[in-house]
Amino acid sequence: MALYKLNRFHFHLTDDEGWRFAVPALPELTAIGARRGVSRDGAPCLPPSFGSGADVDGSAGTGFYSADDFIAILRHAHERHIEVIPEFNVPGHARAAIVAMRARHQRLLAAGDAAGAAHYLLDDADDRSVYESVQLWHDNVICIALPSVDRFFDTVVAALVDLFKAAGVPLRTVHTGGDEVPNGAWTGSPICQALMRQRGWTALAQLRGDFVARCHAILAKHGIAYAGWEETAIEHDTVAGKTRALPSTRFAGAGFRIYAWNNAWGWGQEDVAYRLANAGYQVVLSNAASLYFDLACAKDGEEPGYYWAGFVGARDTFAFCPLEMTATAGAEPMGGAVPAASLAAMVKLDPAGITRIAGLQGQLWGENANSRQRIEYLTAPRLIALAERAWSPDPRWQDLPPARRDAAVASAWNEFANRLGQRVLPALDRALGFAYRLPPPGAILRSEGQVTIDANVALPGLRLHYTVDGSAPRVTSPRFEGPVTPPAGATVFNIAAFDTRGRASRVVAIPMPISINLKTAADEQA
Repeated sequence: MALYKLNRFHFHLTDDEGWRFAVPALPELTAIGARRGVSRDGAPCLPPSFGSGADVDGSAGTGFYSADDFIAILRHAHERHIEVIPEFNVPGHARAAIVAMRARHQRLLAAGDAAGAAHYLLDDADDRSVYESVQLWHDNVICIALPSVDRFFDTVVAALVDLFKAAGVPLRTVHTGGDEVPNGAWTGSPICQALMRQRGWTALAQLRGDFVARCHAILAKHGIAYAGWEETAIEHDTVAGKTRALPSTRFAGAGFRIYAWNNAWGWGQEDVAYRLANAGYQVVLSNAASLYFDLACAKDGEEPGYYWAGFVGARDTFAFCPLEMTATAGAEPMGGAVPAASLAAMVKLDPAGITRIAGLQGQLWGENANSRQRIEYLTAPRLIALAERAWSPDPRWQDLPPARRDAAVASAWNEFANRLGQRVLPALDRALGFAYRLPPPGAILRSEGQVTIDANVALPGLRLHYTVDGSAPRVTSPRFEGPVTPPAGATVFNIAAFDTRGRASRVVAIPMPISINLKTAADEQA
């Protein structure tokens, strides 16, 4: 991050499947919420998830950052001029915390301490709400009408404040999550419904807004700015059977930063970031369709990553146009073009809104990044493309007519790809030995007169090596420097791209055409 001047580290620390930092006043958060598997003695823990295994102590899903770990990370980042923005997710994606505080409640209740048991409780035992989160949980939303929820939030924030103080690093912003609360939450909670009647509220959005306001006030008490995903600042209405996301005017202004993410092309929410900025919010562009690095780089079964918002290659990140994203609109997740009328109807940034775009952020969700090599493969070179777009002047591609715009984007990418392949990645090889993704070559077979293979690579400067004996190419294999005529009898042409350390991309295999001479009965007699 420091090498490419990425100056904010959004540290996602909690989710349904794990709570990952220690809070001294609430030991259950890590004793239970950071342990995943099937306990042999029946002690409470979280269930196995994402292939982490059944053995709690040997599970890849068990573990957390100790105070010493956390302080070391803060100091390491601070020395490199990187601000750490910790996130703990409320009110959704909170199952680990809910399970932990439920166990605390049961422990103290059994000990006869009913008041202490309820002090940090996060769920309503009589809640009969029916919902299902995107990740298929049915009990992962905090009961936001409980006074104990505010105490929990304040206690966790205080623990973060103490860690930053111990590290000697300023804590400026806490991210509260707030995304993906499933429909149906709170509808069957007697506590939530009672509070709504007491306050005269008729919509769940009012209940949710009150919770956001309380969180904002707690952070302000500690001198900390509020940040959250886009859901914390939008309301929904339905017109002609179609639901729209509209900015809430309640929280716009200083000390409230929104991260806009849910913008898959064709879903109808692509312009939410601009609506929020125009409404007065400071907005960080976190667009899934261009900046989610847990998405696969290309449409290929061998590429790791999700594809719910489409495929995000380095060129997609580079071509993202922050101040007019429709100028270089991508495809819908399944590859279809976004209708021109839909693009034309999207809200544009007004002059004040432009000043409220606080920056760009790339996301790498780690639940399936099960090794350092996988993390590095998913991160780069897309991370470098992010840095290029974030720190470069506005390309103003939106000012060009479509034909000239496409040519301008292609020309800019050509220059960047050459710089990346010939200078930047070799320097990264020398500096860090980073296991970035090497794009596989493109190859084509031509058979006019004789069979020839031609090939290229997306990042000029990477070397191409090939074989014709069925083996995987190595750096000692013949180097591809122009069209190749395979020798007679070759059955497959294998080719791969290599970096300066000899690492290979995925192999591209081109089967050779086979000529079959079918003799007729007359031929046999002759």
